[in-house]
Formats: sequence, structure tokens, C-alpha cells
Amino acid sequence: MPQQTPLHATHVAAGARMVDFAGWDMPVNYGSQIEEHHAVRRDAGMFDVSHMLALDLEGADARAFLRGLIANDVAKLVEPGKALYSCMLTPQGGVIDDLIVYFLSDTRYRIVVNAGTADKDVAWIQEQMRATGTQANLAVRRDLAMIAIQGPNAQAKTWAAIPGSEAASAALKPFQATLFGDYFIARTGYTGEDGFELTLPVGQAAATWAALAAAGVAPCGLGARDTLRLEAGMALYGNDMDESVSPLDAGLAWTVDFKDESRDFIGKATLQAQGAHQQTLGLILEDKGVLRSHQKVFTAKGEGETTSGTFSPTLEKSIALARLPLGVAPGDAVEVDIRGKRLKARVVKAPFVRKGQALI
Repeated sequence: MPQQTPLHATHVAAGARMVDFAGWDMPVNYGSQIEEHHAVRRDAGMFDVSHMLALDLEGADARAFLRGLIANDVAKLVEPGKALYSCMLTPQGGVIDDLIVYFLSDTRYRIVVNAGTADKDVAWIQEQMRATGTQANLAVRRDLAMIAIQGPNAQAKTWAAIPGSEAASAALKPFQATLFGDYFIARTGYTGEDGFELTLPVGQAAATWAALAAAGVAPCGLGARDTLRLEAGMALYGNDMDESVSPLDAGLAWTVDFKDESRDFIGKATLQAQGAHQQTLGLILEDKGVLRSHQKVFTAKGEGETTSGTFSPTLEKSIALARLPLGVAPGDAVEVDIRGKRLKARVVKAPFVRKGQALI
């Protein structure tokens, strides 16, 4: 039986089409997925992301522990509310999960992990805490809900729906968060548009969702969330990386910080020894068809594979992320095996779309 978020009844009452996603009964759309996509690119849309999990790490050793747990370096976080995107790795350099860490103080951090890996992540973190003798407490916050509001008008409509929130959050920079009453407001997202991700008590989720809808924010499902994140060139765990894939091959080398040579982190030695074997780039299909995940790509440098693919509503073309051989470059012509036929595609550098503008 799939789990339900605090907004499940709200979605059902609105006529959303529900699907099982990572063990959660989630809305895939409320009607037209294309219209939901365009609402985010052109105005404002909102997503229930309460299936994701917030973890609060607090204690004297919190900072030192996180510096060894993840590939990016939390020592860069010195301003309260500042956030960092990173991967948590196996000793072999594979990606256990990609996550966001928020700095609250030198002894307090909030970690937001993916729904499908949440239980595994908690078990791994607890195991590493025991192994290192870390003096800290890890709180699993299933008492919190999360709503993402995204789009060019997302901030203004959030402020209209939550009186007083403008004064608290208007000065937020990207990847920065603040507290406003019971709301943890972060200027982050997964769509390539500006906006907020709200973390709030479960009991306030339905009323907040209704207030946002009354302010003109369109409810959106997982279908639009996927086309938006792919246009924005953002990786999806389980598609674009997993425990068998290094962040150096998954286009996430920018999240790995080797600058402090004295800092060790899980997987560091393997990454340094092996380096990158492949690279992640974008594809645009030039023939008729639709790019999907796990399609073979033929290049002049050898074979690769698509990791995520879809039809882009903004570009009105089929696009994909693909792991390709080193030496392949943007502008190169390749072929993709789609249902036994080799169709022509062009290599590009992701993202494809940001802030409503086509970049290709």
C-alpha cells in the first residue's frame, strides 16, 4: 500500500490522477500536463513534495561529520540559511543519493533527501555516525510537509498567500533559506524557474495549499515536474545516477569539492584514482520520435546511453540527458536507437531551458 502525503485528500478531491511514485501515492497531473508545465514557465505552479524527507542534524560534531559524509564541503556554508547541493557516495564512488544541506549554525544542519532513498539514506547516515563516534542527534522529520512554488510569479503569489512572508523572504538569494513563523522558506527548486520551497508543519499543509491556489498558483503533478527538471538539465536519482554511477560521469563533478586536500570524504580516494570515464551531455532529436531513458546512443567516439528523455513542451522537441564517451562535444551529430531504428540527434550542452528562455 503506497504511503500518502498530508495533501493526499486535497489531490483526490481536485480530481488528480494518482500514481505510485517511490512508494507514495502522488498526483501525476490534474488535467493537462502540458498546461501545468507552461503554468510554471509562464506564471506560477506548485508541487506537493512532502514525500521527500527532511533530516535535522544537531550536535557538536555535526559540521565535521558532514564534511566527511558528502562530496561537497559544508565548510563553505557560513551564513545562516545558506544551502549546498551535494552527493552522498559509497566508498566505491557511486551515488547513494543527491541532497541539499542547509546551514543553520555550526552545530545545526537540515538535510533534505529523496523519497525513494529516504530509508536507505537514514540507515547509512546512522551507520556512519556510529562508525565515527559522532556526537550529534539525527531527527527524522515526518512531522513536516513540503510545497514547492515555482515560476516567474511564484514569489509574488506566495507573498499574497502567506501574509507577512514578503518581509521575511524578499531578500533571500538563490540557495538560501529563512524561518518565518512555522515556515522554513527556501529559494530553491527543481524546475529551472525562480520560486520557493516551503517546509511547514503537516497540520498546516492543506490550508497553505488552498491559500496558494486562491492566490492563483496552479496545482501541478509529477509529470510536469519531470519535463521541467529535464529542460533545466537537472538530474533525477535512479535515472541519471545511482550507486553504480560516479558523480564525475553523471555531470555532477561541480558538486565534488577537492579543494581542501586535508578533508577526506567517503568515496574521495576512488574518485581521485579513477577520474571520469564518461560525460553527461544533452541531446536534441532531429528526426521524429521521442527520446526516453536507456536508449543506446551511437557516436564517432563509441556508444553511450540516454539516462532521461522526454518531449520538451517549451522547445517542442524531444530532448534527453545522456552519458557519452569522452571526446564527444556539443554540436556533434549522433544517432539514437529508438525501437530498432537509428534516429538522428544533436549533442548540446544542458540546460535546455532556464527562466522561461530556450538556451538551445
